[in-house]
Amino acid sequence: MTKLVLAAFAVLFSTFAPTAGAMAQADKLKVAVSQRFFWDSSFVDFAERNGFFKEEGITVEPFYTDGGAATLTAVLSGSVDVGMSNGLLGVIGAYVKGAPVRVISAQMTGAGELYWYVKADSPIKSLKDPAAKTTSFSSPGSSSHLILLALQKQAGSSAKPVPTGGTPSTLTQVMTGQIDVGWAAAPFGLRQLNENQIRVIARTSDVPQIAGQTIRVNVANENALKTKRAAIEKFLRAYQRAIDWAYKDQRAIDIFAENNKLTSDIAKKAVQEFYPKEGLQIGEIKGLDLTLQDALDYKYIPSAKTAQDIAPLFDILYKPAR
Repeated sequence: MTKLVLAAFAVLFSTFAPTAGAMAQADKLKVAVSQRFFWDSSFVDFAERNGFFKEEGITVEPFYTDGGAATLTAVLSGSVDVGMSNGLLGVIGAYVKGAPVRVISAQMTGAGELYWYVKADSPIKSLKDPAAKTTSFSSPGSSSHLILLALQKQAGSSAKPVPTGGTPSTLTQVMTGQIDVGWAAAPFGLRQLNENQIRVIARTSDVPQIAGQTIRVNVANENALKTKRAAIEKFLRAYQRAIDWAYKDQRAIDIFAENNKLTSDIAKKAVQEFYPKEGLQIGEIKGLDLTLQDALDYKYIPSAKTAQDIAPLFDILYKPAR
C-alpha cells in the first residue's frame, strides 16, 4: 500500500513540477539594446564581463539595434523579452493602442548626452536658422525625437525632422549634404568636433525642463513578465550593479574608449560631461505629467491622459536602495 501511495505522489510530482528545461528557459533572457557602444548602452556588456548575470543565476542573450523604435518592435513581437533604452513617448503611444508592453524601469532622466550638429563650413548657426531645412533624429518615438521636437518648438524652427537611424549613418548624411542638421550622442562625434569637422548648434540642456524628465525607459513584453518575472528582476539587479561598477572602476572607461576608438582621457571627459550618474537611476519615472503633455502635443496619443490613466503601463520590478 505504501509503495502505491509513493508511486502516486511520484506521478503527481512529475506532472506538475517544472522540468529542468522549463526552468532553464525561464532563467534565459533575450534582450534588445539600442545604439551599441553608447555609455548607457554598455551596462549590459559590463554586467556580462563582470559575471553579474551569472551570479544572479541568469543567462542574457543581447543584440543591438539602431534605436528605440526597432527595440520596441522586437519587444512587441515577442522576439525578445526585454528592451533597453526606449523613448517613453513611443512606449506610451504603443501602450495606449493596446500593445503588450510594460515599463520595468527608468533608463535615462535628462538625456544630456544628445546634441545636434552641422558641418563646420555650414552657414547654419542654430536650429532657428532659415537655412536649416532638415533636422535629424534616430527613429519615431525615440528620446532624440522628443528632444528635437522640444528644441524646434523652443527655437521656432520650421525645419523638417527626418529619422536617420544610428549615429554613423547620420554623420554620413550630414557630411554628404543629404541632411542639414545631424544628431548624435557623446562620445560619438567628439573626434570630429576636436578636428573641427563639425559644429554643435543645439544640446538637450537648451531645454531646461527636460533635466528632470525621464526620457528613456527599459521595457518588457507583457507575456515575458508573466513567465520570467523573477529572471527579469534579477536582470535589473545585475544591471544596477553594472552602473555602480562603471562609475567606480577605470576599466569601464577603458572598455568604453576602446569600443569607440577614443583616448581614455576623451572617453572619461565624455562620461563626466554628458552622463551624470544620477541621470541613470532606474527606480523612478520622473516628470510623467510633462511626458504625457508631450505625447498629446506631438500626437502620440489621441486624447489627454493622466498618470492614473496609464498606471498599468508601469511595473517597476526593482528599486535600488538609495
